[in-house]
Amino acid sequence: MSAAVKPLIMLADLDKLDIRCGTISAVSDVAGSDKLVQLSVDFGDFQRTILCGIKQERADPAALTGLQALFVVNLAPKKMCGVMSEGMMFDIGYADGLLPAALAQPEFAVPNGVRAG
Repeated sequence: MSAAVKPLIMLADLDKLDIRCGTISAVSDVAGSDKLVQLSVDFGDFQRTILCGIKQERADPAALTGLQALFVVNLAPKKMCGVMSEGMMFDIGYADGLLPAALAQPEFAVPNGVRAG
């Protein structure tokens, strides 16, 4: 059974999100965390460090290196386990219990930093 549809929002609310495609250039362990990995992501004109709680759901998180995915790049930075996270990776299915969750990816390679929407 699928989850209920969330309440309606206005287009202006969606426009507040800055969703961009980036290439995961490195994946590293976050010391002291049994869930978090640190992604280094190339967005063309800028780089970001983004933490994701995928350590337990993937046999080899480092296999994500070199893949493009969608990220929210305008979330307020948040420090976790001593590391500042500067965005959020989009995945598909985690909220519905799909493990590992699938990355939200473009169907073909696109320039790093291009916006979704």
